[in-house]
Amino acid sequence: MQYGAATDGNPVVFIPSLINPPQVLDLSESRSMLRHMAAAGHAAYLVDWGAPSAQDAMLGLDGHIMERLLPMLAALPRPPILVGYCLGGTLALGAAAMQRFPAVATIAAPWRFDAFPAADLDLIANMWRGAKAMCERIGYVPMEVLQSGFWAMDPARTIAKYAAFADAAVGSDAEHAFLAVEDWANGGAPLSFAAGRDLFESLYADNASDAGRWRIGGRAVDIAALDCPTLSIVSTSDRIVPALAGPRLSEEHSLHLGHVGMVVGGRAREILWEPLSDWISDHGG
Repeated sequence: MQYGAATDGNPVVFIPSLINPPQVLDLSESRSMLRHMAAAGHAAYLVDWGAPSAQDAMLGLDGHIMERLLPMLAALPRPPILVGYCLGGTLALGAAAMQRFPAVATIAAPWRFDAFPAADLDLIANMWRGAKAMCERIGYVPMEVLQSGFWAMDPARTIAKYAAFADAAVGSDAEHAFLAVEDWANGGAPLSFAAGRDLFESLYADNASDAGRWRIGGRAVDIAALDCPTLSIVSTSDRIVPALAGPRLSEEHSLHLGHVGMVVGGRAREILWEPLSDWISDHGG
């Protein structure tokens, strides 16, 4: 999906997580990072990963980069600046390790998996242990499996958000925003089995990304060797991807917003969209 007309600068490709639909970056007319970027003069593109087919069961995270993402990026008129959100940021860094891009920014991207709370790592490991055989048999990881893990990380917050929704005025922007976020969060396509296995066993369990053991196209991913400007945006109040779990890049910007609130919340424009747009402009986008 493209937002904004072509410009003399580099296009900007926004890479969402594999786990949820890309619409979180274009949630509604008033809560859209992509539309803000287009209005600021950037030629912004949004990756849509689609849904895995039966033939994609063994398409791992490396395959999503080598067989899907890099060919898409090669079709653009000029090399793009990459902006990855959540697991999309992890994949953006993997892509940047394979070929050079003008600049790379990540938003709430997990990289240092050993920085997750031990209780969360245990929870995720137990969830995968119980679901793996079924997922391998059907060839994919259902959204219900993924959501159960996220909900269990912070059940009190899940209850609190529904309590806040009950207090929202009927027809208000807050009500519409809540419903849009819930539709997004619960409407994702499944992960291919191999991508789920890579995520839970190689990254979460083995910390392969930060330890230099994650390989794409036969090459180890070393983000310290990236020779382009890089920016890691993290949040000190992110419960899904703790700030300490973000990658160590040449620049870091710390927020105090939730994992989803940082991209769609009422303060997202001021705290994230505008500074990120300035950073993109400074680097040719």
